[in-house]
Amino acid sequence: MPGAAAPKLVTAAMVRKMLPGSVIVDVSIDQGGCVETAHPTTHADPTYEVDGVVHYCVANMPGAVARTSTFALTNATLPYVLDLAEKGWRQALSDDPHLMAGLNVHAGKVTCAGVAEALGLPFTEPTEVLART
Repeated sequence: MPGAAAPKLVTAAMVRKMLPGSVIVDVSIDQGGCVETAHPTTHADPTYEVDGVVHYCVANMPGAVARTSTFALTNATLPYVLDLAEKGWRQALSDDPHLMAGLNVHAGKVTCAGVAEALGLPFTEPTEVLART
């Protein structure tokens, strides 16, 4: 759910039905978490229990392996950076729907549906704002 709050997929009632000692790792905690009983934790104090179920909800999990996650992120994003540099941002976004999907706000308009919904703001199609400016 890029840009949007994570939907609550696991309810507190479901957690209560889990066996004691079960473990939940909520990897969407940076977006509010997908478990109703989840709240952000830190690497210094990473776990807590609710109804006998251990919760691990560390925000920014890649921070635990900063060097490795930086290389992974760089490898994944470098092609986009090169396209932006070579073509300019308008042409690069027009040529690549994946890059266009990364546009969140332009010219005062929210162009990401998830962000617009989470903030209660109107959504405008990215192609519409690019055509007007």
